[in-house]
Amino acid sequence: MALTKSRLGEYIELREETNDDLLYGVEDVRGVNNLKFLMPTKADINGRDLTKFQIVYPGEFVFNHRTSRNGSKFSIAYNDEDKPVICTEDYVVFRIKEDSTETLLAEWLYMYFNRPEFDRYVITNSWGSSTEFYNWEDICSVELLLPAFPVQKKYVDIYKAMVANQQSYERGLEDLKLVCDGYIEDLRRKMPREKIGKYLELVEDKNENEQFGLDSVRGVSIEKAFIETKADMTDVNLAPYYIIHPNDFAYVTVTSRNGEKISVALNDSDETYICSSSYVVFRSKDPERLFPPYLMLFFSRSEFNRYARFHSLGSARETFDWAEMCEVEIPIPDIKVQKAIAEIFSVYVERKKINEQLKAQIKDICPILIKGSLEDTL
Repeated sequence: MALTKSRLGEYIELREETNDDLLYGVEDVRGVNNLKFLMPTKADINGRDLTKFQIVYPGEFVFNHRTSRNGSKFSIAYNDEDKPVICTEDYVVFRIKEDSTETLLAEWLYMYFNRPEFDRYVITNSWGSSTEFYNWEDICSVELLLPAFPVQKKYVDIYKAMVANQQSYERGLEDLKLVCDGYIEDLRRKMPREKIGKYLELVEDKNENEQFGLDSVRGVSIEKAFIETKADMTDVNLAPYYIIHPNDFAYVTVTSRNGEKISVALNDSDETYICSSSYVVFRSKDPERLFPPYLMLFFSRSEFNRYARFHSLGSARETFDWAEMCEVEIPIPDIKVQKAIAEIFSVYVERKKINEQLKAQIKDICPILIKGSLEDTL
């Protein structure tokens, strides 16, 4: 069986169905990241008119046509969920034409999009000055070497089996999170809550001797983890930077334009980090009275995100200051109970990392599967 050379536009059609009847709400809004996944949006959508948002049904694709400042990658995703989601009207939504579903498999096309070669192709062919775009007409002009349908299906079946395994692992992950949440809710019902301020202390140790360099600089993500900084560190003086010791916390006081979340993290590693002096660094005065991982569990809850946003103050930008942090109230049980709950949570966090690694491995194998399908046809 020979490969079929054609343009992608022969097999796909544009979709522009909007959420006119508001069947889908804020919880259904998704963005598209440069890892080619649909994700809960990080944008502030308060006051946004959701009737203008586009519906992305299962089996449909969606992409952000802006390609500049995107890590040299193209943000395109495939809705492999079992329910529709909605996305901003700025995105482009499309699907395989009904009369082409036995010529081009959607999952094969998604694997095709997941290759680094396709990212490079898109970036090279994007147009614009201050902002570069890759539009609907551009994606329609992509030239494909298309394997026969049975060959596509053979390699898609391999891909789908890997995805099914990863999703099964992910479901077990959410079950573990429910156990943590159940313990916490039980404590909230049975125990009085205490303000955490009396158990905490600010840490303002500075990197005055610059014993820690650029490789120790960290930022804090809205996913509540320390990450390598994305800031331009050229000629930056690291002496004023705060030192974050193991078991210290750090958080960003600014909560506006932050995906309705507060960026706070616990240094649960054996390494020492440094961060900008605009952050707040603190620790538990007595870890045997308030166990740091137990406190981090509370910071990781969606309820805490809502609390921090509600108690943030400001005009142009809103902040959740140290004084407000000290007013947070949580149940503080016996240290053995804290450690037991924290241990379950740490298992959840570790398995969550493994789940992300599984997703990355599936993405990395897509180029191999595409190559295999092309060679299988020759």
